[in-house]
Parts: sequence; structure tokens; C-alpha cells
Amino acid sequence: MKAELADAGRVLAAAGLVTAFGHVSARLPGDRLLMTPPVPLGTLGPDAPYAEIPLDAAGLPEGAPREAWIHVEIAGARPGVGAICRAQPPTATALASAGVPILPLHGQGAFLGPEVPVLDDAVLVRDRARGRALAERLGDAPALVMRGNGAVTVGASVGEAVALMWVLEASARMNATAAASGTPVPLTPAEQDAWRAVRSELSGRIWSHLRESS
Repeated sequence: MKAELADAGRVLAAAGLVTAFGHVSARLPGDRLLMTPPVPLGTLGPDAPYAEIPLDAAGLPEGAPREAWIHVEIAGARPGVGAICRAQPPTATALASAGVPILPLHGQGAFLGPEVPVLDDAVLVRDRARGRALAERLGDAPALVMRGNGAVTVGASVGEAVALMWVLEASARMNATAAASGTPVPLTPAEQDAWRAVRSELSGRIWSHLRESS
């Protein structure tokens, strides 16, 4: 799992989705998270000081990012989530600030739902209450953009969570281009459902591509 988190950091850095900030976590047995330390993700290796965080922790352990409450609250609210990715996709962040919705304009964009929710609060999420508010705004969605503060994606695995962050930024770029050119028209509900049915399969292929190319 540590090697996979290190791969996630390398992929996100190579894709320009993180700089000095960002973190990824994976669920461990026993209601715990294994989480990347607060260092540039592109520098991680399997021997980095990853933090283990119990979901019922009263406070964060030494070496955990201060925004780990995002991961704790999402994992607690959604038992089916196996991994959480926190990054700074630039176009997605810009669209949230401009009030432009990220809609499913292409097949992979449908992986993110009918419209990506936005948390309208740019304050750093460094306490449990803000983490809980973020988890509630995310709801059952696979992605959320934080106005002025990047984004979060979730998945059944580390690979899926990272692949969806990449898809989020790709979809945001497409929405930005479409909004500048005319009126964006999302896929029909039936088309979206057809693409969501193969999300796990195609997310795995995206993850493999990102690992090989980073």
C-alpha cells in the first residue's frame, strides 16, 4: 500500500495536479487510514513516514497533514470508499471560482456525476467540523471542488481515486473550452449511465496509463 501511495504521488505531480501540497489516503483494516505525509507528493517513496489514523481518533497523530480531517470524515461517512485524493487541479479550481459548473460533456466526464458539487468555503479544512461539512457536501458523489482550494476525489482504490482526479481536470478543461465557445450540452442521462457502468474498468486503464507515463 505504501508503494501504491508513492505511485499516486508521482502520478499527481507529473500530471500537474499537485505542487507543494496534496495528500492521498487508503483505507486499512480496522477502521484506519494510511496517509501520505505533508511533503511534496512527487518526492515520496515507500519508506516515507506515512501516518496511520484511526477513524475515531480524537486528534491527528504526529506526521499527519493538518487537512487529514477531510479523509477521516469522508471515510467515516462512506464505508465503501477505499481511497481519497486531495489535489489542486487548476482548471477545476478556476471554474469553481467563476461559478461555471463542471458537467459531463464527454464519456469519462460522466464518471463524476451529473454535476460536480462545489464546497463554497475556501478556508483550510483543519478541524473535524469542517471535515464533516465537506463530507456532507460531497454526499455520494465521487468528486468535489473546493472553491479557491482545490478538489477531492474518492474511489474504491488508490488508483481509482487518482484516475478520477485526472478525469476531473480533463473534464474541467473541456467545460472551460465549451463555455468559451458556446453553450455546453451535457450527455443525456442514458449516455451518462452507460459510461458510469464501466467506470471501474476504464479508471483502471487510466491509472495504468498514468503510472506508465509518469
